Amino acid sequence: MKETAVYTHGHHESVLRSHRWRTAENSAAYLIGELRPGMSVLDVGCGPGTITADLAELVSPGGRVTAVDAAADVLEQARAYVERRAPAAPVEFATADVHALDFPDDSFDVVHAHQVLQHVGDPVRALREMRRVCRPGGIVAVRDADYAAMTWFPGTPGLEEWLDLYRRVARANGGEPDAGRRLLSWARAAGFTEVASSATAWCYATAEEVAWWSGLWADRTTASAYASIATSGGHATPAALASIAEAWHTWGAAPDAWFSVLNGEILARA
Repeated sequence: MKETAVYTHGHHESVLRSHRWRTAENSAAYLIGELRPGMSVLDVGCGPGTITADLAELVSPGGRVTAVDAAADVLEQARAYVERRAPAAPVEFATADVHALDFPDDSFDVVHAHQVLQHVGDPVRALREMRRVCRPGGIVAVRDADYAAMTWFPGTPGLEEWLDLYRRVARANGGEPDAGRRLLSWARAAGFTEVASSATAWCYATAEEVAWWSGLWADRTTASAYASIATSGGHATPAALASIAEAWHTWGAAPDAWFSVLNGEILARA
């Protein structure tokens, strides 16, 4: 992998449309049972802050959350969202690189990262750093999608092309799109000896869910940072991206369309 990875998605509206949908319930259920009032939580790669605000509610009263992201602009969106939500526990914000977190050793009871390690240049180093800032006996909680394990119906060549292209672009950027299946291995390599590994899936099956999912991916394919990277890197032409976007729309209009995203998860004891 590259030493420094490029964030493949960027922060186009179509990307944040997806990220704002995420909650602790639909994206961090594996962690909820470990949270208690009074805990301190570091939320790495917090994005627009929807999971962050939920975590703050789950550790109140007496807890606190520190939310970090590499992108200052999306961090400001997270700050605004959390201020509107006004969770019971306080939330602080800071820009950060997960490979070199600017916090002392043993600073947090829980360190959480959702859909982060697939985008970093050195996920093992990132896990070591997350372990460093987690107090002894605390939890490092990580969840990442596994693109190769995504499945859908009805089958369509356009979506097969999308998946092949996305995986090539993500790897060229220094990331690992099939991170979900690798989390346990990465945690072991980072020195964790007590790791609970699991998997859960997002499933889009109603007409509304399918329209939302297909629409945001059609938009990402032609208008996001991913589209620019795919064309500038020589991975696809604008015409090819337009064809894939149209395939997303066609698939999304099928009356029996169904899509599932497998996510790997780990709860690693520091």
